[in-house]
Amino acid sequence: MKFIYIDESGSRDRSQGDIFVMAGLLIDAFRLRKQTVNFNRLIQGFLHEYPRPKREIKTKAMINGSGSWSKVGAHKRKVFLEAAVNLTVGCAEIYAVAFSLEKFRITVQEMREAPPFGTNYWVGAAMFLAAMIQKKMQTLGRNKGHTVVVFDDNKKDLPKVSDCLYQADPWFDALYQRRVKKRVSGKDKMMWLTVKQNARFEQIISSAFPIKSEYSPFVQTADMVAYIYKRYLELIDEEEKWPGERDYYNGLVQKLDTRFKKQGLVAPGPCVNFYQRVKHRHWEF
Repeated sequence: MKFIYIDESGSRDRSQGDIFVMAGLLIDAFRLRKQTVNFNRLIQGFLHEYPRPKREIKTKAMINGSGSWSKVGAHKRKVFLEAAVNLTVGCAEIYAVAFSLEKFRITVQEMREAPPFGTNYWVGAAMFLAAMIQKKMQTLGRNKGHTVVVFDDNKKDLPKVSDCLYQADPWFDALYQRRVKKRVSGKDKMMWLTVKQNARFEQIISSAFPIKSEYSPFVQTADMVAYIYKRYLELIDEEEKWPGERDYYNGLVQKLDTRFKKQGLVAPGPCVNFYQRVKHRHWEF
């Protein structure tokens, strides 16, 4: 069994910009206890640097020195984030997706039929990650169980993700269809297999589970990963806020990319066309 802990960075709030990133850390259940201790030690140790009692870390505020975080030295804040990245790449696989919120809005408007998640970009991103997990897990010869999907508590949207997982709409099939070699008319051809109803998202427990981020070091770390990718993409077009910021995030992304899992080759389908249209222009599946 595996657990994936998911959080996001960005929203339709204008102050957040156009980029929305959702990221997940996939961890084996048998490694969970040890890694929980390691991540808690790192995060709780760093929170003691904060001048007032605080239960969790919000990456954007922390790394930019917002509020009382300004009383914690910039070097300490950068070293902490690097340490969290090093821990992450040592124990987890990383799954992520980046949208342009404006592209998402326009694409949904132009579609003849809305996707199963309608205009909800948060649910759309969550289901893309779920499809990535389904694609990976269904190919493992010794898969010992289902994957548990855990999100930072989102009372409004999380039930919609559970509905999508349970209903398993065929619209998502192309994201995780299997491709096999078959003999046709005396020749070997690569063909996409039709997904049977009972195989749709069957590698994922058909409910999304909430947890308060302050209770989970992995959700807080997923927030860090999402923010790192978001800021990395922003800095392609924006000026640095502080000298060396671009190089700093480039270095973090290079480390994360060693454990980043791409979607890879997928079958043609309306869902694939949709996600290709709404993704950030510098994001690769």
